[in-house]
Amino acid sequence: MHPRRRSLDPSQSGGAACAPLRWPLEALWARLEPLRPGLSVELLHETDSTNTRLLERARAGDASPCLMVAERQTAGRGRRGRPWFDTPADDAEPGTLCFSLGLPFEPRDWSGLSLAVGVALAEALHPRVRLKWPNDLWLVDDDGLGRKLGGVLVETLPQGSGPRYTVVGVGLNLVAPAPHPGLEQPTAHWREIEPQARVPDLLERAAAPLLGALGVFEREGFAAFATRYAARDALAGREVEASRPEAARGRADGVEPDGALRVQTEAGLRLVRSGEVSVRPC
Repeated sequence: MHPRRRSLDPSQSGGAACAPLRWPLEALWARLEPLRPGLSVELLHETDSTNTRLLERARAGDASPCLMVAERQTAGRGRRGRPWFDTPADDAEPGTLCFSLGLPFEPRDWSGLSLAVGVALAEALHPRVRLKWPNDLWLVDDDGLGRKLGGVLVETLPQGSGPRYTVVGVGLNLVAPAPHPGLEQPTAHWREIEPQARVPDLLERAAAPLLGALGVFEREGFAAFATRYAARDALAGREVEASRPEAARGRADGVEPDGALRVQTEAGLRLVRSGEVSVRPC
């Protein structure tokens, strides 16, 4: 097995054979490994969840840094255990980019990590990509309204007295997701911007900025991303409603230095650090 790139065939990943995409993994590894020495890049044709795979591996004692890409996920997850729905573009190509980056991680302050990840991805993708607190990527239309393009899921695992093993999962729609009862908000897809794009193109665009941003966050925390987040904040100035456990209703007013959402309510400023936030109709 090549130390720089580990690619598993369908029989190893539990999936059925499919026509292969051309993934430039060797070239991608050459760009990424200097940013995180010892990093491997792996491709799975099918798996349950790349986040789950990396966390299970770390629990078994392998906490080495790894970028894991799946052509198809059967049990992808979002925040609060919500499912992430993959969409096949056709028989030969996935309609969603799904990948996870796992690595030992030890920032001085964990606050705002998912926001920093969002900043790195949005800046790498397109000026129309904005951030819906706390972990959604929106494609903003000419009317200023946004639709969900993708999302981020950050999970961590204690590793004794050393750094926590941290997995950053990313899902981005290449094509329009198929209708599904679990989809609760309008969706967007990347081919609205680049009609001929393929999932390896998105991976090449996103992976290096994400890995670089994690290095910056580890050294400097969210402070290095606060101004950049404000420039991409899709909720700023909008009427929003935060769900329990930190219910709040009012006007979104940016984020605190620790990444908490500021909501100006009739009773004054409320800080929201968890829960879901929806945009209220004007």
